[in-house]
Amino acid sequence: MTIADQLAKYAHNLNYADLPPEVVHEVKRRVIDSLGCAVAAMDSEPAKIVGEIAHCVSSRRGATVLGTTHITSPEMAAFANGAMVRYLDYNDTYLSKEPAHPSDNIPAAIAMAESCEKNGRELILAIALAYEIQCRLCDAASLRMRGWDHVTYGAFSATLAAAKLMGLGLRKKVHALGLAATPNIALRQTRVGEISMWKACAFSNMARNALFAAELARLGMTGPAPIFEGGKGFMKQVSGPFMLDGMGGVDGATFKIMESSIKYFPAEYHSQSAIEAALALRHEVGDLDRVKSIEIWTFEAAYSIIGNEAEKWKPKSRETADHSLPYCVAAALEDGKIDLDSFNEERIANEQTLALMKRISVHVDPELDAEYPVGIPNLLEVQGEDGKIWGKKVSFPKGHAKNPMSDKEVEAKFRRLAEGRLGSSRVDEILEKLWRLDEAKDIGAIMRLFASE
Repeated sequence: MTIADQLAKYAHNLNYADLPPEVVHEVKRRVIDSLGCAVAAMDSEPAKIVGEIAHCVSSRRGATVLGTTHITSPEMAAFANGAMVRYLDYNDTYLSKEPAHPSDNIPAAIAMAESCEKNGRELILAIALAYEIQCRLCDAASLRMRGWDHVTYGAFSATLAAAKLMGLGLRKKVHALGLAATPNIALRQTRVGEISMWKACAFSNMARNALFAAELARLGMTGPAPIFEGGKGFMKQVSGPFMLDGMGGVDGATFKIMESSIKYFPAEYHSQSAIEAALALRHEVGDLDRVKSIEIWTFEAAYSIIGNEAEKWKPKSRETADHSLPYCVAAALEDGKIDLDSFNEERIANEQTLALMKRISVHVDPELDAEYPVGIPNLLEVQGEDGKIWGKKVSFPKGHAKNPMSDKEVEAKFRRLAEGRLGSSRVDEILEKLWRLDEAKDIGAIMRLFASE
């Protein structure tokens, strides 16, 4: 049995009854969290661009562009809505050999569920499936270490979520995987150096192509195979060899959504513990003008992704700033908070902050590296001009799977992100619908609640 056969069989056989109540509940939490992130990003420049493209397409049985009542194709809805979910770098994370954001699959699943007129339980199942596929692949092999972007795994997860909602047979699911993966291998350049708007679109573009591949397979198009083990296939060209170990719900294995983490701060996930440490030290340190140096001791993934390039010490875009470990620490020490305003153009250009960042250095600590990815340990050591040193280590920041946010905290985050645009009464109505997503009959009706007046 090939890996594509294995994944397709798992997707084909997984049923809603196989999902434990805690998994169903966690899916609801992730839908709430992701859609809140999308609402807060609706006025961003990338959202306007992808929205304009999505409005060029109309479909009688398509899906809603979030924030409007326009029905576009499910592929374009997945692209536009996915970019909104991702833009603020505030949606959830899974850490393993390959770090990723499995909630990126949610807009694609919603778009296909709306287009296929599926109910809430069928949507929940597809989302749990997508998390399982992407996270298991992240466990199997690192892509970033070989120069590829983590969104490449979305060619498999979003495709199988769509294929499940479309009711494709087993062989068509296998063909869909080949059709999605072969033309959609993403370069890691998306997350290197000065980071562009495309960061928000990288997975949503993969999801767009995944839905297109599933539609081709539905109509009978065959795909390249074996997609993983072939002579010029995924393992040879992209990931290297690997095997999959277990799947959620099989032989008692835990569903991977339960091991992923929600973001408490709107910044790249590996910085969350450093931000928390900086906030804890702020009042002890006091006057930052008297700080001689700030040492950040971290693990390889954090160093490589957000702590080792010159652009991270002088960010010129929101995308680079929220992927800058020194900027996040400096802003937290100065402001006593990290929120959406921490990354606007005026804030990231602050000369005082840039001067403080020059006193920050980042180092890999082998002992901290050994703790990853179970935790994301960051140790801050702040030295004053008088030689005094303050230190703080955080491994499991608020929102981490081992230190989860409560339902009330998830709901409060949604309210902070959405009430300014939608108003408190509409937010109340949306939250009521999403907490009861398993009872929903019409996904499109929920999506239309996000439309502006």
